[in-house]
Amino acid sequence: MQFCMEKLSNRLVADGQRGRLTHVLFEARGKEEDRQLELEFRRIAANGKRWGWRAVDFSRAPLEPVFVPKAANLAGHQLSDLIARPLALRVIRPDQPNRAAEIVANRIWDLKVFP
Repeated sequence: MQFCMEKLSNRLVADGQRGRLTHVLFEARGKEEDRQLELEFRRIAANGKRWGWRAVDFSRAPLEPVFVPKAANLAGHQLSDLIARPLALRVIRPDQPNRAAEIVANRIWDLKVFP
């Protein structure tokens, strides 16, 4: 999540959104899971978690979590579902043909694979 938040923050600043609040949508998973995710999100957004060689200042483009139930059927959540599986399969089975991943990979900014 921190890596995604760093990429988002950097993109927002590059696109001239410095100082403007951005809502980050999460699919609601249950009261306890949502609470834990929000707590970690807020730690990162408050610059309380430092990882890696470069620290991103999240106060440049403030982020706020919003939890949305799956029943809301948001286009962004559907798009995320369509993109996540092909990219995951590309990493898990790199030798397997994967046309969907080829199409998606040409349209994303960055693909980071953690060990």
